[in-house]
Formats: sequence, structure tokens, C-alpha cells
Amino acid sequence: MIHSGNFPERINRKATHANNSPAHDGEKLYVTFVNDGAACATALNLKGEKVWTTRLTDYTVHQGYGASPMVYRSLLLVCADNKKAGAIFGLNRRTGEVVWKVDRPQIPNYTPPIVQKIDGRDQLVISGCEKVISLDPMTGKLLWEAKGSTQETVTSPVTDGKRVFISGGWPKNHVHAVEGNGSGKVVWRNISRVYVPSMLVTKGHLYAVMDGGAAMCWDCQTGQRKWKGVLGGTFSSSPVLVGGDIHVINENGEYFKFNADPGNFKITHKAEIGDQVFATPVFCGGRVYARVAVFEGDQRREKLLCLGNRPKD
Repeated sequence: MIHSGNFPERINRKATHANNSPAHDGEKLYVTFVNDGAACATALNLKGEKVWTTRLTDYTVHQGYGASPMVYRSLLLVCADNKKAGAIFGLNRRTGEVVWKVDRPQIPNYTPPIVQKIDGRDQLVISGCEKVISLDPMTGKLLWEAKGSTQETVTSPVTDGKRVFISGGWPKNHVHAVEGNGSGKVVWRNISRVYVPSMLVTKGHLYAVMDGGAAMCWDCQTGQRKWKGVLGGTFSSSPVLVGGDIHVINENGEYFKFNADPGNFKITHKAEIGDQVFATPVFCGGRVYARVAVFEGDQRREKLLCLGNRPKD
């Protein structure tokens, strides 16, 4: 048991009190929750025993808490943007002690910490709260900052190694590219609504599945739209690149596979795997693992599915 009682009374209807994905370093699991008015991080050993819990900061829930933690070298990176006392943390993975802390504006935001190799160095890029910032992930030192992000972002920033691509959906819709060399220059921008599903980059092109059911492809360098395709439905889970194909599941449990091809949009596979899906699937060992919900009479039941070939006896 990590927390009991004292949970926020009001959250978004699509949210739960366990939105975040755990992080794993081979020895421990790391989880983050909001409880009793605070954001907390906890480490568990592989027997499920609590190793440490750190109370990070006061937290006022707006829609829910959705920023999953990330393991980076000796640290656990945690974002806790909120309307009361937002901050980003680097924690000692062994002890849970705060190694560094960066205070944030009092604005709700949901993007997780993601470290990527940009312009030849590791950068922790965070969007939302009306700006884009890059931090040294080991120290929290500000590397660069750029204006232009909307207040609330959910998506994870992605990169082609030179530029950072971010998106947001409240109060403004936008997708834009920022130089990752420290200049903060906005290279291109459009007003597409990619609010919840994260984007992905491959072979010089940026792909996105919009919340409203369209798939998009842009040239990373120029922002030129290569195509817009129709999938259908509403999306909360993010697309995943596997080989040369993009896989994504809408909220109604419709599974789509389409080509990561800037020259042509083509759906190559479609299936129904559940009644509700909000979580991004995981691909491992040639199989797909998907968290879905099904309705059995008046009961909603969540299930974990494994899709793929059955092992041979």
C-alpha cells in the first residue's frame, strides 16, 4: 500500500488517480501520485516493498496528474506542474532525496520529463506554462528558454536531433518547431490541435494523430504538410512507430496501422480490441500489450491484452 484515502475529489472524467506510468531501472519501480494535497514519488523493490517516498510539492488538481517519471543516470526526473506550487525535480534514485529543483509558474500542465539528444547534448525539454525550456538533466540548470507554448500541454516533446517539436491544446492549439541549439528560434508553426496524443519523428518527418481523429504528416525542416488522413474517432493514446508502420488506438477501441510514408497515407490494418482505450500500447518481443476496458452488462472492466502469435508448445 502506497497511499490510502485523501484523494482529490474532482478529476477529468477520462482520468483516474493512477494516470502515470511507472519507471523501472532493473532494480526498482518508481511511481508518482497525488495524495493529501501533494505530489509524491515512491520507489518499490521488485517484491513490492516500499523503499522510499518523497513528498515533492503542494499540488492542486485541475484535470488530474499525468506526468510519468523518468529514470536518467543516477536520478529520477519528475514534473509536478500545477496551480499551487509547480516544480520539476531531480531525485536521487537510491534515497529519494531532492538533488535539484526548478520552480515553475502556477499553471496546470501535464507533460512528462523526457531527456533527448538534441544539438549534440542531452537536454530535458519541457513545454507548457506559456514557454518551452531546456534543462541540464543532471543539474536542473537552464540551458535555453523560448516563448510560444500554450498554457496546458499533455504531449511529450519529440526531436529530429536539431529541432524540438511541441504541441498544445489549451487555450490555444498549436504545433511548432523550435531550434534546439539554444537560440530559442521558432522555425515553423501551425494551429493544428494535437493536445493529448504525443507526436513522433522518423526519417525527417513529423507524424501526429490529432485528438479529433485525423492523421498528419509534416516535413520536419519546413513544416510543409505532406498529407492529412482520416482515421475516425477520438484519440487519447499516442501513436507508436514499429518498423515502417505507425500503430494507434482510438478511445472506442479501434486499432489502426498505417504507413510512416510522407508520400502516401494508407491504412493497412484495422481491428476492434475493446470498448474503451485511453492508454498507449506497448510493443515488445513481436507482441502488443494494450490496456483496454470492456462493458459486460452494466459493469466496466479493465483488461490487459497481449496481441500476437501464441508460443509454440
